[in-house]
Amino acid sequence: MVLEKLEKSLLNCPVIKKGDYFYFVNPLTDGVPLIETELLTSIIDFIVDNFEINVDKIIAIEAMGIPLATALSLRTGIPFVIIRKRSYGLKGEHVVSQETGYSKNKLYINGLDKGDNVLIIDDVISTGGTLVSLINVLKDMDVNIQNIIVPVEKDDGRNIVKEKTGHDVNTIAKVKMVDGKVTLV
Repeated sequence: MVLEKLEKSLLNCPVIKKGDYFYFVNPLTDGVPLIETELLTSIIDFIVDNFEINVDKIIAIEAMGIPLATALSLRTGIPFVIIRKRSYGLKGEHVVSQETGYSKNKLYINGLDKGDNVLIIDDVISTGGTLVSLINVLKDMDVNIQNIIVPVEKDDGRNIVKEKTGHDVNTIAKVKMVDGKVTLV
């Protein structure tokens, strides 16, 4: 059921080009045009039924990791932390320098403590740049990454994260851009 809903949403989404990078616009990955509760619920059900979630905290990456983390938190009772795109200057704040296939940014971590056991959830992995940067900072913070779940996989980001960090990224659907269109692999 989840694969049908997710696949349909991916196959029917528009694609835009940013420089040389093809970017698909999907409700799960962009919140556009809207996130249907049935799609979100089916993804969370699949995650709970198929992945280990015995952690202290869920980590969401702003922006589109937030709906997934919210739904997963509500379903499991596990609190979540949002990795934000702006600094709050709080004591213990950590900075992540992030580079993706189409942008460079800084992300800010608050609310994590040494020894926390965490699950990272995000919407899509393409180049792996965000996750590699985040994982490296979390390692420096002595935070224990128990699981990484990203529903949509595009390009080689999953393999890059494994190569550079040793961490596996669990995904549900893999897409590839062919002639400017989303195809399922």
